Amino acid sequence: MMALTHHVLGFISAHAAWGAPLAFLLAFGESLVVISLILPTSAILLGVGAVIGAGALEFWPIWAGASLGACVGDWLSFWVGRHWGKDILAVWPLRLYPDLLPRAHRFFERWGVSGVFFGRFLGPLRATVPLAAGIAGMGFVWFQVANVASGLIWAAALLAPGALGLHLFG
Repeated sequence: MMALTHHVLGFISAHAAWGAPLAFLLAFGESLVVISLILPTSAILLGVGAVIGAGALEFWPIWAGASLGACVGDWLSFWVGRHWGKDILAVWPLRLYPDLLPRAHRFFERWGVSGVFFGRFLGPLRATVPLAAGIAGMGFVWFQVANVASGLIWAAALLAPGALGLHLFG
């Protein structure tokens, strides 16, 4: 994982024009139910914040790409839950984590819309709460309100420590 992180950060540093599209792909992968389980990319996005802080990238385009990627990933996870329902649990790699979706479902049932919002900030629940919300039949508009609001804040929260830290302490 460290080698991949260094490779991606080096590529983004050398090719700033690819920063926003790569931020989109990283956040999309982190938010999409299957990819998130295989390749967590939060560490890379934290590193991208440091690249921003070093002056190699602009904050706003990267933030926009990461925010959009996070929102699209959650929306797709929600759609998969709506479309396939509980049958999705038989698909690899979800079948390897039998407790993951029941935890997300309990979290969603307890917290509803705010669970979709706060689930984005809670590791393994990040990509499974939208799936559980889709399976449970949550309304699309309420899902999108929580999805977009949390996506905007989550992307800023991952990028800001590095982007601001180097200026404050450098």
